[in-house]
Amino acid sequence: MTVWLDELDAGELSIRFEGEEPQALLEWALDEFENIAISAAFQADDVALIDMAYSLDPSVRVFTVDTGRLPQETHDLIAALRERYSGLHLDVLEPDPGQVARMVSTKGLDLMTESVENRLLCCNVRKVQPLTGHLDGLDAWVTGLRRDQWATRTNIRKVEIDHDHGAIVKLNPLAEWTKREVWEYLREHDVPVHALYAQGYTSIGCAPCTRAIAPGEDDRAGRWWWETNAPKECGMHCSIEHGGFEHELKAILGK
Repeated sequence: MTVWLDELDAGELSIRFEGEEPQALLEWALDEFENIAISAAFQADDVALIDMAYSLDPSVRVFTVDTGRLPQETHDLIAALRERYSGLHLDVLEPDPGQVARMVSTKGLDLMTESVENRLLCCNVRKVQPLTGHLDGLDAWVTGLRRDQWATRTNIRKVEIDHDHGAIVKLNPLAEWTKREVWEYLREHDVPVHALYAQGYTSIGCAPCTRAIAPGEDDRAGRWWWETNAPKECGMHCSIEHGGFEHELKAILGK
C-alpha cells in the first residue's frame, strides 16, 4: 500500500515521534511504507540504522552509491556487514559510466580540487544522479542525518516531505541523537564500523575528498578541506544553488 503524506501530516508525525527512540519511527515506517529503503554511506550513523532496522525486519532494503572513488575500507565494511547481517538486501548503485567518462575527459580525474563548481559537478555525476534515479522508485527513504552534524542540518525534522525528489517521504530517525549516543549504541551492540575512524577520520566520503581531522577541528572539516566558505554538502541531502552550475552540467553531460 502506498502512503501519501503532505506537509501537515509530516509535521504532526514529527511532533509525535520527537523524543522517541529511533527504533519507534523505524518500526512505524517499515510497517507503513511498502517501497522504503535506507540510504547508507556506511558512516557510524548509517550502520547504527542498519542494525536497528535489521533487528525489526531482516528484509529491510538498504542502498548505497559506489562513486568509483571510495576508499578500500568502505568496501571492506560492506563485506563485513553482509557477513554480519545474513541476507542483507543491499543495492549498490553506480554512476552512468558515459557521464563519468565525459566529465573526466573534459575536466580531469581530480577536477574537484580546481573549484567548488567542479566539485559540485563531480558530486552530482557520481552521487546525486544515481541517488535521484533510485529514489524515483521509492515512497520513502531513511537517512542517518543528525541535527548536530553541520549547520545546514540543525533544523531537520524526523519526518519530512522531500520536494527535491518527487515529494517522497524522508525519514531521519537519528535527528535528535548526538554523536555520543550513536557511538554508545554501536559499542553496546557490537556493530562493525568503518576502519578509517581509528585513523582520525570523522566524516567519510570519497577517498580524494576525505581526510583525518586535527584536534579541535569540526567533524566535517575533513570533507573538501581545500575549499573556503563553501557548503560541506554534496547535494544529496540539500539543493545547492550555484550560478552557472546547471548550465555547465548540461554542457558536459550532453543534455
